[in-house]
Amino acid sequence: MKKTFIVQDESDGMRLDRWIRNNYGNVPQGLIEKNLRNGIIKLNKKKAKSSFKLKKNDFIDIYNFIFKIDKKIQQKIFTPSKEILKQNEDLIIENNENFIVINKNSGIPVQGGTKSKKNLIDIFSKSEIFKENKPFTVHRLDKDTSGVLIFAKNRKYAQLLTTLFRLRKVHKTYLAICHGEIVKNKDVLKDDLVKFEGNKKIIEKAETTYKVLDKNVNATLIQLKPVTGRKHQLRKQLTSLGHPILGDKKYNFKLNSLSNNKTLMLHSFEIKFIINDFKHTYRALIPDHFKKMLKSKRLNYSNIL
Repeated sequence: MKKTFIVQDESDGMRLDRWIRNNYGNVPQGLIEKNLRNGIIKLNKKKAKSSFKLKKNDFIDIYNFIFKIDKKIQQKIFTPSKEILKQNEDLIIENNENFIVINKNSGIPVQGGTKSKKNLIDIFSKSEIFKENKPFTVHRLDKDTSGVLIFAKNRKYAQLLTTLFRLRKVHKTYLAICHGEIVKNKDVLKDDLVKFEGNKKIIEKAETTYKVLDKNVNATLIQLKPVTGRKHQLRKQLTSLGHPILGDKKYNFKLNSLSNNKTLMLHSFEIKFIINDFKHTYRALIPDHFKKMLKSKRLNYSNIL
């Protein structure tokens, strides 16, 4: 039996896996990937990646789609303890009827995957905050990036916030500690970033403005404002600049492996957006591991508090 869905206005620009969750519930990522690979879910009569961005009037075919969770996948669904729930609820910066904002810890992914069991979606799904709904992801932070993260509480605001991010009407500020001394105190980084989807090579334009907050011969504290939102954009651009972020295990690993630090020194510090003429601004306090590294590198951060 086949069901066919036409993508509506509110889903324009939404990731395919997010659309599936919005319409079928909190489905494990691994199960979504499996059904896409097997052609049980098709987009415009073709197999598609879970990250594919939908467009209005795309059509999605779903064949005999029953989410029967086998034991292997069920084991990957994380059930948080009361202590873990409390720890993460204590990270909340803002909690209103439409969304929450948290100061995400480094080292925990937003969603579960093949390598990650513990994740924020599963944790907050069990929270009293979402007892009558579910957390909707509207943007992502890498597992090892700390700082401001938003979860919508309903579909309306999930679609609204997703659209704001897509239209670049959400303004984000990051802090990073980089290897070495960056010469220019202000600049705009413009790069062609390469990624692969299967065997297909894709080049994406990336743009970020930055300002050096403090520096010495060993390290630089930098403020970053991404204009575009490419995957690992800041990490890739700073590596291309010759100043990778401390603790980055993926980019310029050789240089980072010489350091004892194993934690990525990238923090989502501030986020701003406007809804119904009301300006929302949220800041995430700098985590202790970040402060400790600043102190060890003799970098001053008093001007950003």
